[in-house]
Amino acid sequence: MTHTPTAQDVRRIAISLPETVEKEAWSMPTFRVAGRMFVTVPDDQTSFAVRCPRHERAELIAAEPEKFWVPAHEAGSAWVRVRLGALEGMDELRDVLEDSWRQAAPDRLLEAHPELGPGRHSASA
Repeated sequence: MTHTPTAQDVRRIAISLPETVEKEAWSMPTFRVAGRMFVTVPDDQTSFAVRCPRHERAELIAAEPEKFWVPAHEAGSAWVRVRLGALEGMDELRDVLEDSWRQAAPDRLLEAHPELGPGRHSASA
């Protein structure tokens, strides 16, 4: 049986990424690498927010609206919300978090951690 990811899983995976620190902001946990935020977990803990380039965000939401959305107050940002219950498991959660981490991490960390590059879970390497 597939484990449905939880807010605790988001925290555990996020904090495991290189040089990530947890810091409370806006009364919720946020996770940062080199001072740049890449994940927030709103207080209802049924979703989380990650960095997502705006030009990719509309496609993502159109393809999987049950999984991804943007609250009106975040429409101008480069972030997207992800519903935990809609994820297909822990690998997908890890992929989403690593993608957001890569967008925030400085080049020196990206170069030092090629194992966190895109598509590392894909079978065709």
